[in-house]
Amino acid sequence: MRLKSRPHGEPTPENFEFATVSVPEPAEGQLLVRNHFMSVDPYMRGRMNDAKSYVPPFKLGEVMDGGSVGQVIRSRSPDFKEGEFVVAGTGGWREYAVAPAKHYQKADPSVGPLSAYLGVLGMPGMTAYVGLLDLGKPKAGDTVFVSAAAGAVGGVVGQIARIQGCRVVGSVGSDAKAKHLRDSLKFDAALNYKAAPIAESLAKACPDGIDVYFDNVGGDHLEAAIGLMNNHGRIVLCGSISGYNATAPTPGPRNMFLAVGKRLTLQGYIVSDHADRRADFLRDMGQWLREGKVSDVSTVVEGLDQAPGAFIGLLRGDNTGKMLVRLAKDA
Repeated sequence: MRLKSRPHGEPTPENFEFATVSVPEPAEGQLLVRNHFMSVDPYMRGRMNDAKSYVPPFKLGEVMDGGSVGQVIRSRSPDFKEGEFVVAGTGGWREYAVAPAKHYQKADPSVGPLSAYLGVLGMPGMTAYVGLLDLGKPKAGDTVFVSAAAGAVGGVVGQIARIQGCRVVGSVGSDAKAKHLRDSLKFDAALNYKAAPIAESLAKACPDGIDVYFDNVGGDHLEAAIGLMNNHGRIVLCGSISGYNATAPTPGPRNMFLAVGKRLTLQGYIVSDHADRRADFLRDMGQWLREGKVSDVSTVVEGLDQAPGAFIGLLRGDNTGKMLVRLAKDA
């Protein structure tokens, strides 16, 4: 799948083009991988713009990339055997990928479903793990508020917070998702921000204030959280999806001055800066999965030709859990 044109505002199917090309043989040090699943993620929206960011923009007329998990068909590397399962951050938006072996890591199907390596065992799961534990520093008894809490990252944040003994509150965009948070993910409270102003419903849900806010939304959610933060609270700035399709600068929180008196910590981060935590993450998350303390939740769309629709749906909030595209019918 190629980027045909750059969107102005919300992407449309016309911004993408489907292409059929021959698959080259891998060179020395490369792998040929048949992708079983690919990931669509909010950060990809920024890469569709021709703007400087922490990752280079997609180039017009060239294949897009993103997370993928699949099986090695041919190996020209001593580190990988044919038939092994592997995961990469750049192999997606195509059914077959040829890339340097150093771009791949092995995926163990015995730990969890192969697709989980793009979700709870992959980049979203590690984003939640590092952001909450290393930056949010939750303590038992803390109130943790998570926005976009039914998404790939937010849902895992809430589950980890619950494991840490915290009271967990999440915001979502529908009653069905709120029910999912309460019934399936065991959040203590779930708010549909479309049903009432988030500042009002959040104040009712957090009568004792907020100790940790994990921000995936920005905008009115960030403003509401700042207003309710307890002294020395921590705000983890992971994303700001409310403004990703904006065509003009979006207003910031009007109450930032409260951060001074409350002695708040607001910290942004990029998960790729924390590669040293991967072994700890896989150990802990694998154990939580086996023990049933964390659930692997995903929404799966079938076929590469449906990837643009899956991506657009992700930005609209159509998914519950990780949004995935199944590329191999037998996966």
